[in-house]
Amino acid sequence: MFPHADACERNKEPILEVLRQAFADCSSILEIGSGTGQHAVHFALAMPALVWQPTEMADAMPGLRKRILYEGPKNLRAPVELDVTRPPWDVLRVNGVFMANTLHIMSWRHVEAMFANLPAVLKPGAVLAIYGPFRYEGQYTSESNASFDEMLHTRDPDSGIRDFEAVDTLARGIGFTLQADHRMPANNQTLVWKRALNPISST
Repeated sequence: MFPHADACERNKEPILEVLRQAFADCSSILEIGSGTGQHAVHFALAMPALVWQPTEMADAMPGLRKRILYEGPKNLRAPVELDVTRPPWDVLRVNGVFMANTLHIMSWRHVEAMFANLPAVLKPGAVLAIYGPFRYEGQYTSESNASFDEMLHTRDPDSGIRDFEAVDTLARGIGFTLQADHRMPANNQTLVWKRALNPISST
């Protein structure tokens, strides 16, 4: 049996609809925090022109490796162990980056480190797509997200739903400009940024 997340099965098609457009001009995608691998397999199968690189922390690697070995198409690379706080990352340069339901699991220190270390693996004009719940101007988009955030803080005080404005500031700091904010099922968003061809980083 492979690791399984019901949420991945529910949201993979709506996310795919956004990614088809967002990654239309991309050829190589880095997925940060691939989890069970359900997204990686589904998106790689649906977008065979993309080379998809999954990554995860060490403790999640065994299940991820197994799923990709048995279910992954040829354009889905073997997963790479990745700690975003420890550069250099052992991945090739890409022109697309995808994350789903990761920012609220990471500590804010890890989120900052991820953005700070990301430019080293980006090609010019790269696209960044992040799926998950966000707050806007300090406000939750639903009561269920407020309850979810309380649960996250109870489990781990360093985790929690992130403020869009704070994440956008980090993205802009490494040369990205917000292109789209897609409202998704279950009170989530998919945010899409594009990086300048010759970005001037403020970090």
